[in-house]
Amino acid sequence: MSILLEKKRKKNLLKLTSVQLIVLYYLSSILFSTLLLSLPVAHKPGVTLRFIDALFTAVSAISVTGLTVVPIVDTFSVTGYFLLMFVMQFGGIGIMTLGTFIWLIIGKKIGFKERLLIKIDHNQSTFSGLVYLAKQILYLILMIEAAGAVILGTYFLKYFSTWREAFLNGLFVSISATTNAGFDITGASFTPFAHDYFVQFITMLLIMLGAIGFPVLIEVKHYLTHKGKYPFHFSLFTKITATTFFALVVFGTLVFLMLEWNHFYVGKSWHEALFYSLFQSVTTRSAGLATLDITQFREPTVLIMAILMFIGASPSSVGGGIRTTTFAIMCLSIIFYAKGRNTIKVFNREIDPLDITKAFVVISTALILCGTAVTILSYLESFPILPIIFEVASAFGTCGLSMGITPDLSILGKLVIIALMFIGRIGIFSFLFLIRGQEKEEKYHFPKEKIIIG
Repeated sequence: MSILLEKKRKKNLLKLTSVQLIVLYYLSSILFSTLLLSLPVAHKPGVTLRFIDALFTAVSAISVTGLTVVPIVDTFSVTGYFLLMFVMQFGGIGIMTLGTFIWLIIGKKIGFKERLLIKIDHNQSTFSGLVYLAKQILYLILMIEAAGAVILGTYFLKYFSTWREAFLNGLFVSISATTNAGFDITGASFTPFAHDYFVQFITMLLIMLGAIGFPVLIEVKHYLTHKGKYPFHFSLFTKITATTFFALVVFGTLVFLMLEWNHFYVGKSWHEALFYSLFQSVTTRSAGLATLDITQFREPTVLIMAILMFIGASPSSVGGGIRTTTFAIMCLSIIFYAKGRNTIKVFNREIDPLDITKAFVVISTALILCGTAVTILSYLESFPILPIIFEVASAFGTCGLSMGITPDLSILGKLVIIALMFIGRIGIFSFLFLIRGQEKEEKYHFPKEKIIIG
């Protein structure tokens, strides 16, 4: 009987598409993480964590978002901190990267199906070098986190009375920043370090390394190690990703300075204003750590932050959102169309028309999802519209910044945010493929006819 049930289970799994399998793995990891974070040993004495709150925290950690309905510092014990770091690591690196590492250790052959799962999990377009990509991702992330933990842990000796506290905080910040999870164990995000530019600089560096995209980091590594033996050329993906990523950071910094110069920055020195603006601009990529109370910013500034969170990080990174390349292609499409061009030529290359279509599908779907979420939350909750828009953008962009409404959401409101965080983690295309199932070949076509647009 058990053999028949096992065969039936395997047969049902074979019917699932690769995207559905990935989603199933992530759902299983969320359930496992919820159980881990619900363990009494993970909580401080006298603290009881409700299931919905444990689920919310688990989804937030797996999706490396950082939105919380309970204060981390008052809820979790030291054991809970380590469990939370494990879950953040799990979500940031990706299920298939960790799975590949385990498969290699036990000597399992990485076949076509496993490569297909890695391809989908990291949003790759080809099967070439997928196992190498997974190994490089794990290697780079662990090296970056280790370096960050040592540097911050050593520096934190000036803040904490014992080396254990200093290095625990250093490790937690390093993992939280590199995975762009945005959790903190200070109870006040990064406001205690609002005037410590060294901590901010290291943290911003970790955030950017996690959010700029694993393929970009791997190409930079190859560039630094190729030693001039052969001409090195960065891919179009890396050029567009890096340009857009840093352009958004600069844009955010300048806009925040301009909008807050006569408001929040009144009475502050130029370097205070610069670091406040720069840190908040970097953290909107997907990190969620903040050196100030967001509610102190003016409404236009908060709205710009929501837009930046909606754009999010780069593809094949730890972040969410529509992603930087999608935003870049949308902007380029508008510019080139206004010039009367039917193709997009950039960096001596031409963008594939299918990628342009994909970009607008992602943006349209994201706007519909976020618009629907804002409408539902506006109906369910009694908060002003701006904090709701900000919360939705933060959840979809897996950022974790909040205007303080997260703990007061109703159960239905929390479920809406949970759904957005999950979709933000797996990506819009995985979400769409999950709905549509197996791709079907078109058996016939009708005559084409133009329609009026605009």
